[in-house]
Amino acid sequence: MASVSHFNQFFSKTLSVTPPNSQPSPRASIFPQSSIGISGKPVGKQRILAEVPRPVFCVRATVNDDEWGPEKEDPYAGSSAVAVAEEEKLEEPSEIDKLKKALVDSFYGTDRGLKATSETRAEIVELITQLEAKNPNPAPTEALTLLNGKWILAYTSFAGLFPLLSRGTPQLVKVEEISQTIDADNFTVQNSVQFSGPLATTSITTNAKFEVRSPKRVQIKFEEGIIGTPQLTDSIVLPENVDFFGQKIDLTPLKGIVSSVQDTASSVAKTISSQPPLKIPISNNNAQSWLLTTYLDEELRISRGDGGSVFVLIKEGSSLLST
Repeated sequence: MASVSHFNQFFSKTLSVTPPNSQPSPRASIFPQSSIGISGKPVGKQRILAEVPRPVFCVRATVNDDEWGPEKEDPYAGSSAVAVAEEEKLEEPSEIDKLKKALVDSFYGTDRGLKATSETRAEIVELITQLEAKNPNPAPTEALTLLNGKWILAYTSFAGLFPLLSRGTPQLVKVEEISQTIDADNFTVQNSVQFSGPLATTSITTNAKFEVRSPKRVQIKFEEGIIGTPQLTDSIVLPENVDFFGQKIDLTPLKGIVSSVQDTASSVAKTISSQPPLKIPISNNNAQSWLLTTYLDEELRISRGDGGSVFVLIKEGSSLLST
């Protein structure tokens, strides 16, 4: 377009000149047919433009991508691709998330670590060490809002935590859940173990107070123990067999007896459940312990006890519990 524009300007400035001493005709054209022949030489007595060199125009047709001006970039071009890239970036797990996922996966089949092999324990220790090095809250006792809430025990290296789960113990009692509930506003800690058996469920709880001793360490003093009221099940479920000191015992003959007492157990359950739990005060000054929190975020906590044991706990409601 720029070439055509210059061409038009040059055309109008050059050919609109009126020869001297001539009277312009109101209907005169730029190239009168009676004045100019095919050869371009003057015809007859008229010498219009005879002394003016005939301009030579070379018109070249070109294809110009910018004929209508420079192409404007679409401000929204590629916005979809950028949005997808940003979404994928947000969804991509961080290194800490990958470590946490690997750590929780390594707990599979270990029964909270009590049945972990030496190789599995070594792998867990390595993952814990890597997470502790990336602790997003290096002063956990200053982040009490994160400590608040109920934490579910996922792994421990303290094999003697519950003698009922030790080798040789009859597998009639099952630990359903081990948890620790922290109330940072009142500086209290409640440790709870929920048991279930063929006939009833119950819980054992200890209540304690804690004091902050350092950015990572708290001192815990136990005040009382509580044995929950057994809750008899309306439907008694008896396993086919049980492993007792390495020997399998068939429990099938007992199923007939269990069925006969089913109705009695249902009525007894209502009576026992109405009784208050048994509270046992703890007055021993030696009933104290300290706990060092070495990793803390919104869903995972790693703590070390005064006996060198390690505890990995997951916040209640976290997706890590369903991993």
